[in-house]
Amino acid sequence: MLALGANLGDPLGQIRHAVHELASHLTGMVVSGAFQTPPEGSASQPDFVNAVVAGTWHHSARALLGLAQRLETSAGRTRPFPGAPRTLDVDVVFLGGLRLDEPGLVIPHPRWFERAFVVVPLLQVVPDWVDPVTGRSVAGLARERGWLKCTLEEVADASSMAPPETT
Repeated sequence: MLALGANLGDPLGQIRHAVHELASHLTGMVVSGAFQTPPEGSASQPDFVNAVVAGTWHHSARALLGLAQRLETSAGRTRPFPGAPRTLDVDVVFLGGLRLDEPGLVIPHPRWFERAFVVVPLLQVVPDWVDPVTGRSVAGLARERGWLKCTLEEVADASSMAPPETT
């Protein structure tokens, strides 16, 4: 599962483009709606648009990270400082039940459960998914955090986010 976010240029367009690119690499792909969310830690940048993609990946975790980084680069992402605004951010959240902790790659993503902008879209695509580290389901976590009735603004529904071949 991948979390997508953007807050520069055309964020919704960048995420849709990434989803279309991912469709040729993942099988059984499912896409959440897109949600507008405030930036974490800095109010001096535009709101983000966030979504998640779930599907089956048939290669290594490093290869998936490489794909994510290529998508970011092709969208013009730069990294001038941590937390900088971005044209596209693609994070590997889960990869099956894999648990991995290597330099530059930790799966599951170490902070996924702290972020409504990841959990709320995950509710749409994999509510019963169980985190292999904590043993908590996405829906259970959302319930614990009070995010089942989250006020994130959905700016595009899932059907408008999916590539034509996956609808």
